Amino acid sequence: MLREGSCGCLEGESTAAPEGGADDTAPCARTGRSRRRAWAELLRLPALFSVPGDALAGTAATGAAPNSRTLLAIGSSLCLYEAGMALNDWADRDVDAVERPHRPLPSGRIRPAAALTAACALTGAGLALASGAGRPALAVAVPLAATVWAYDLGLKHTPAGPVAMAAARGLDLLLGAAATTGHTRPALPSAALLGTHTLAVTTVSRQEAQGGSPLAPLAALATTALLTRVVTHRPSEHRGATALDHLGPGATRPPGAAPGRNPAAHLTTALAAAYVAATARPYFHATLNPSPPLTQRAVGAGVRATIPLQAALTARSKGTATALLIAALAPLGARFAKKVSVT
Repeated sequence: MLREGSCGCLEGESTAAPEGGADDTAPCARTGRSRRRAWAELLRLPALFSVPGDALAGTAATGAAPNSRTLLAIGSSLCLYEAGMALNDWADRDVDAVERPHRPLPSGRIRPAAALTAACALTGAGLALASGAGRPALAVAVPLAATVWAYDLGLKHTPAGPVAMAAARGLDLLLGAAATTGHTRPALPSAALLGTHTLAVTTVSRQEAQGGSPLAPLAALATTALLTRVVTHRPSEHRGATALDHLGPGATRPPGAAPGRNPAAHLTTALAAAYVAATARPYFHATLNPSPPLTQRAVGAGVRATIPLQAALTARSKGTATALLIAALAPLGARFAKKVSVT
């Protein structure tokens, strides 16, 4: 039986060089790399790039600029997100032993107790960071943490699972608003839109291991189209133009105002197009053939598409610079997702 030695290596593990050449890498070094990769898989590290945009979009929705409390909210979000990842694999270790034996827990690369300890520690850290951002932030972080734990431990495999996951993502956006300004009401519409996207992705993910009906990816495709329409629609601009028309040909615009759409609106449209481009083809392929590989690809695309959606919501709230910052996370997430799966 393999045992962990004092140096971290597995006693009894063969350290012979692979056939065809010598391997000068120390056994401890190889074991260390293997462990780091196992934890990267457990925590699905590339998915972390989809987290900071929640708090930043929530902040933009309030009309405020990010500050030090926003950074604390981002840190809290990252910790709670990773707590959910570790807890998810701990709760599903028996199911993964059958459906995904390569995952870190069923493969024996990480002990279940270590995953549960990590989930508890990350939850505590997330709540501590939220507390540092103020009482309003903690008041959002506590139900967020409770939702994460409830989803992983009980709701995930029930009809309420996708709704719980959507609620968690929406609360994460509200956490940024609460931490930055102490108010969440202005961010509720953005939270609802982001939660709707998460609801669609989570519904698709429920059949990624065994495949299933094409209805889920088809519904996700329709949801993407609907969200794009809502995010890019600006009725206030049409009302303003109509008011000027009613005033007659002598009416003038305020100083500095230019006809047509403003730069923020153009950026919102471009980011919404990026959101559609990230999801349309994978969802369509999964609709035509809802096999496990294509469904997993659709789920991964949906997770990564969270970033351009966050950026579009931020640009929609006139947070142009912040939107560009969020959008810059997308290629980084896609690059690292080639090394470690986000599903």
